[in-house]
Parts: sequence; C-alpha cells; structure tokens
Amino acid sequence: MEYTPYNMLIDVGWISLLMIIGNFLRNRVRIFQQLLLPASITAGLLGLAFGPEVLGWIGFSDRIGTYTTILIAIVFASMAYSMELGGTVTKGARNMWSYSTGMFMGQWGLFVLLGVYFFKPVFGTEDWFGMMLPVGFVGGFGTAAAVGSSLEAADAAGASSLGFTAATVGTLAAIVGGIIVANWGMRTGRASGFTDGELPDDMRTGYIKNLEERPSIGRATTNPSSIEPMALHIGVVVFTVLVAYLVNGLVNDLFPSVSIPLFAMSFVIGLLGRVILGVTKRPDYLDKPTIGSISGAATDYLIAFGIASIVPAAIVSYWVELLVLFVLGVVFCVIFLLVVSPVFFGRNWLERGIFSWGWGTAAVATGIALLKMVDPKQKSGTLNEYGLAYVGFAPFEIAMTIFAPIAVLAGFTAGFGWTALIIAVVVMGAAFFLKWVPVREGRPSATTLADD
Repeated sequence: MEYTPYNMLIDVGWISLLMIIGNFLRNRVRIFQQLLLPASITAGLLGLAFGPEVLGWIGFSDRIGTYTTILIAIVFASMAYSMELGGTVTKGARNMWSYSTGMFMGQWGLFVLLGVYFFKPVFGTEDWFGMMLPVGFVGGFGTAAAVGSSLEAADAAGASSLGFTAATVGTLAAIVGGIIVANWGMRTGRASGFTDGELPDDMRTGYIKNLEERPSIGRATTNPSSIEPMALHIGVVVFTVLVAYLVNGLVNDLFPSVSIPLFAMSFVIGLLGRVILGVTKRPDYLDKPTIGSISGAATDYLIAFGIASIVPAAIVSYWVELLVLFVLGVVFCVIFLLVVSPVFFGRNWLERGIFSWGWGTAAVATGIALLKMVDPKQKSGTLNEYGLAYVGFAPFEIAMTIFAPIAVLAGFTAGFGWTALIIAVVVMGAAFFLKWVPVREGRPSATTLADD
C-alpha cells in the first residue's frame, strides 16, 4: 500500500494515545509507580503487543522503524544548540568524572571485545553483537536509535531491534535493581539523606499537582506578532536536520563509499548554526530550556516508536545470546555499584553509586529517580558533581555514539573495543595514581559490607 502523510498521522496518533494511556497508568496504578515506568516505555510495549508484529490490533504502517532515524537527528540537533560549552571539571567532581568515564568506556570496550572474541566464535554472531549491550544500557534509547539505524543502513539486519531490546531490559534492570539496593541502603543506614524512603508524589505518579511547583518548559525569545516562539525553535531544529540530510546527500554523491549517520551530521550542522548565531550577535536568539523541551518530546516519541518497531523474530533468533549478554551486562554494572563505587566515593558512596547505576543501565533520568529515594533533599551533592563532571565526560559519550557504527563499517570493531577499554583503564588508573580516591580509612571495607 502506498505510504502517504495520512499514514504518518495514523502512526503518530496511535503512539500518542498509547503515551497518554502510559501516563494515566503511571498516575493511577501502583505497580507502574513502583517501577517508575516512563509513559514512553509503556507506550512502546503496548504498541509492540498490539501492533502488526504481535496481535495486529493497531494498524501501524511498515515505516514506524524509520521515524527513529529522524527523531534521533532532532535530539542531536537540539543538543548542539542547548548544551553548555566551556568550563572545567573541578576538584569536587573529579572522582565522579573518573568513575563515570571509566564505567562508560569500560562497558563499551569490554562488551565490544566480548562480541568479537566470545560471542562470534561461540555463537556465530556478527562482530557488532556485543556492542548492543552498551548501546542499550549505558547508551540508552537514543544511542540504540542512532547506532542501530546506522548499522541497518549497512545491511546489519536486526541491529535496531537488538538495541531497543537492550535499552528496554536495561531500564527494567535499573529500576528493579535500584529499588532493591536503595531499600537495602536505607535499612542499613548507608543512605545519608534517608527519611522514610518515599519518593515525592510528583516523581511517583508523574503528575505535578501544585501549580506553583510546575517548572517552566522555556521562555519566549520572540514576539508572537512576528513568529510564535515555539514555531521558531522547532523550525530551527528541523531546518538543521534538513541541512544535515542535504549535506549527507552531497557527501555521498562525491564519495559513494562514505556514509555519515544523519544524527552525527545534524550535531555538526547544529554546532555551525550556533556559531552563526554568535557571529551575528544573537547568541541568545534561541532559549535553551525550550530547545531542551523539544529534545525531550522527540526522545519520548523516539522511545515509544523504537520499542513498538521491534521485530520479535529478530530477537527470538538471538534469545540465548541475548540472555547471556544481558546477564553479563547486569553483573558488570553490579560490580561497579557494589565494589567500585565504595572505593571511589568512600563512606557516602551509596548516593553516587546508585545514581550511576541508574544511568549506567538506563538513563540519567532513571539515575535521578533512584537518587531521590536515598537522598530526597539532594544533600549529597551528587547531581552537582555529575553536572560538573559531565563537561569532561560528554565528549566521550558523543564520540562513542558517532564512531561506533563507523568503526563497524570500517572493519575496525576489535580495535575500537581495545581503544575504549584502554581509555577506561587509564582514566580509572589515573584516579589512583593522582590519589583522587579517598584514603583507606574513609572507605568501607569488604568485611563491613559483608557484616551488613
């Protein structure tokens, strides 16, 4: 059947309804509140169950998997305009930077190498199979869309489905495991900010009742008599993606063997657009919170469409390999949470460790939700440290998302894995060499942990 704009309307309409249902379930049903399930994940799972691949009750088109390519490009274009540039990692955040970078690069490096040296010879999978763990866990749904779509464009069948499956499993592992560790930490007195273990009502239900506590999603930078501010911001972001698409086409015409992911080019074009705004003396022409709201909305639809577009047949054919991969991934993250974080952060390790567990298996938002369970008043300073550390960590995160598919296409998968693992070892080793980690007396010993 011919694809028309009305097919897109049907697709977006259905997924929007499912997100509303997901939000209602989070607001009203206790199990959804306990699991802290975002509406977008619920919508994606409902879309998968009721869509053409399973029950067939919802008439999605066969193009819903392609929407994620554009949506992740919108997210990266928005990132270019909204991210903070400049600054340094201060003394208070250096341990968080070393820990975060080491865990991030270590997960990438280790599982890329496991894919090459373990999964390929034992299970006969492709070189890039192990990469799907960090793509979904520490990368999240955005990275799953970016890397998966790039690999599928190069005939790596099922990459997107595997990536979104890993991201979904990672989110569930983050929430369930995080709740278990949070409760353990509160019972044993390790949560310094613990009160009654209850999340704020708005975090639990997803609804902000108090009108005065509702944050602004952005500020107007133009008079509506000229152009509606939201229309301007959406227009700039979408135009940036269009320019990136056209530039990619030009590059491909000149160099047929070169394939640059759309999201990567959108990020570059967005940075150029930001430079142009600065040169024309309009650096604040775009409001960063408004751009962030656009990015957040695109991310919600990205997650929902990504999960809904999973092809079960692609997952079933890998179920044994995926089971082994996910078990190893959870073990890796548990080791960092319960073994490495006490070493890096000393006696107040739980807040920083559980936050890092959340984003290391799912997303920063999940990490924040778990952090609020053990530190409801944010007295630990974890988020401040992470915010400063992210300045030095962000280049690694962006680079891995961009270069991972390029390395696979160039046949440099193993080299890519070794490079990432070496960086992780060097970064974490530097923390010990430079004596950033707390002195031995300030860290809980293995015996103390065992006694509890």
